[in-house]
Amino acid sequence: MAHRIMHALLACLLLWSIMAQAETADFKPFVRGSAKAMIEARAGQPFILALWSVECVHCRAELAQLAALSRRYPKLDVVLVATDNLDARKEADAILTQYSLSRAERWIFADDFVERLRYEIDPRWHGELPRTYLHGPGKAVAAITGTLEPQRVVQWLESSAP
Repeated sequence: MAHRIMHALLACLLLWSIMAQAETADFKPFVRGSAKAMIEARAGQPFILALWSVECVHCRAELAQLAALSRRYPKLDVVLVATDNLDARKEADAILTQYSLSRAERWIFADDFVERLRYEIDPRWHGELPRTYLHGPGKAVAAITGTLEPQRVVQWLESSAP
């Protein structure tokens, strides 16, 4: 009898562990080549790439703005890349859930050589946050450091519409 109870408890713990990992498993690991793959997957379609961190206070204001834009423009393609390491997935997930950004594509840095990852995103970017890229149709890209100005994004969206 004690064996059955012990097995049931272990099974419950295992299930709980799997479910906890699944909660944060929707973050794709951002590694060497991820930026290129992300851009190629969109085949010249407009999208917003937003870089943020759980430690960045100003990033939260930007996430709120991105959430509002996503509600206003449901077809807006937003890609969020947390510049934190994989250990921050749970906290990053909680923040994105708080801002109702759980449907956005999510990535998180998964390489200790963060300088290389930053360089692949943009050779001129040195890690300041928040950092946003408005990828227009074709290869047009506008880089924004600091909190977004919603009107600028709306103008970009209107000019990027097919």
